[in-house]
Amino acid sequence: MTTPNSSRDAILIDIARALAQPLSNSDAIADEARALLSDHDAARPPLPGKSCVESFMARVSGPKVGATVDRIGTIGELPAAVARFLAGSGNGRLVALQPTSNLTGLNWHGSGIGLTDTIDDGLVVGLATWGIAETGSLVFHSASDMPVLYNFLGALHIVAVHAGGIVAHLEDYAAAARLAGDPAPRNVCLITGASGTTDIEGSLVKGAHGPRALHVVVFDDVR
Repeated sequence: MTTPNSSRDAILIDIARALAQPLSNSDAIADEARALLSDHDAARPPLPGKSCVESFMARVSGPKVGATVDRIGTIGELPAAVARFLAGSGNGRLVALQPTSNLTGLNWHGSGIGLTDTIDDGLVVGLATWGIAETGSLVFHSASDMPVLYNFLGALHIVAVHAGGIVAHLEDYAAAARLAGDPAPRNVCLITGASGTTDIEGSLVKGAHGPRALHVVVFDDVR
């Protein structure tokens, strides 16, 4: 056996030994991969609720995320839910809508909500593509009708998310999006709570990089 004279020699000897081993066939490699994933739930944190939706709502309203949350039956009830929230929070009733037909087609005026194109430091209503129960995070896929700046420029962000789009863990979102045939977006925004930072002398500052407050509305039906 060759005796290494240096660290470099030791590395090259190890590589040569590894190359001398017979290569595994594709079935053996697949079996090994399945074995590594056989008990992946043991490495994932338990959810706080009985379902993904309950767990998501608990995370969103919990102390770590610190947002508010509501649940409605259909997306058609969203304008009324937004009006109730704004009335209770002392904010105005003039909102900017993320320009997707799922929102712009709703009867906002019937609920006393006025619409504006101004998003800077205003009230913005958006639609998340997915929700993640483990962290209470919202997922936004950029698109022509979902500009990413709507997620960051408002002072208050009100976000609707379909209950059927809420998954348990981050990796479940990736799998569900692929199964649903979602096209790969130019970028993905993962938003967990309102914007905040403690970079300046350890003091929490809200709205440093985005909205100062977040309100989430979960709807059960798209009709």
